[in-house]
Amino acid sequence: MLVPFLIMLREGVEAALIVGIIASYLKQTGRGQWLPAMWIGVFLAVTLALLVGAGLELVSAEFPQKQQELFEGIVGLVSVGILSSMVFWMRKVARSIKHSLHESLDHALTGSAHQVIALIAMVFFAVAREGLETVFFLLAVFQQSQGPAAPVGALLGLVLAIIIGWLIYSGSMRLNLSAFFRWTGLFILVVAAGILANSVQALHEAGLWNHLQTVLFDFSATLPMDGPLGSVLAGMFGYQDAPTVSTLGAYLIYLLVALVMFFAPAVAPASQSSSVSSQ
Repeated sequence: MLVPFLIMLREGVEAALIVGIIASYLKQTGRGQWLPAMWIGVFLAVTLALLVGAGLELVSAEFPQKQQELFEGIVGLVSVGILSSMVFWMRKVARSIKHSLHESLDHALTGSAHQVIALIAMVFFAVAREGLETVFFLLAVFQQSQGPAAPVGALLGLVLAIIIGWLIYSGSMRLNLSAFFRWTGLFILVVAAGILANSVQALHEAGLWNHLQTVLFDFSATLPMDGPLGSVLAGMFGYQDAPTVSTLGAYLIYLLVALVMFFAPAVAPASQSSSVSSQ
């Protein structure tokens, strides 16, 4: 439950932050009449994310076993790529996102002959990015989880993200967003390493990857994956009770490279000094 909760919380806060910045700027610049168009863009983006998620889930349910494993492996690899890029993208642009959104809004409302369509499209693409990222994250997590805990965790994360987003927008809450994205980003990289390891295993079970399959150690007797602690570790960090060279190697190599990049000094655009933490 914790992994989908934190993923949905982070992505929800990020999306709410984007919507809040746009709404605040529209009001501050006397463009409040454009708020309905903004909400149309948000609605269309959320609808697209739900349709994509439902479509992928329905299609995958009809696959035979090997194709199901292949689908899970592909979704996992895509999720790892998106997770990683999202963490490093936010780390790079956190201080300039407000400035960038303001520029995009000004361009949409003054540089186009069809301002309503331009604004809807601008908001749609900004929010749809977050929504589609979340769809792939949750699909990968749900495929590795059993029971209702994962969907409930995701729902709770979404509700809390909406509340936090509203409190930040209304000025009732000041959250250190830089620290929030830093620590959740670090946790997500660890989760991504587990998803990668499970994806490698899924590709092996699909018959596409049969190299480096020597089992390094076997903890199935002392810490089985289907036990209380094992299932928690598997759901949170991709724990395997009998990892192979390929799965553990993928986990450790990814985590090592990702953490080195994560803790390396961030380079932010010098011309954009607005800080997201001021919202």
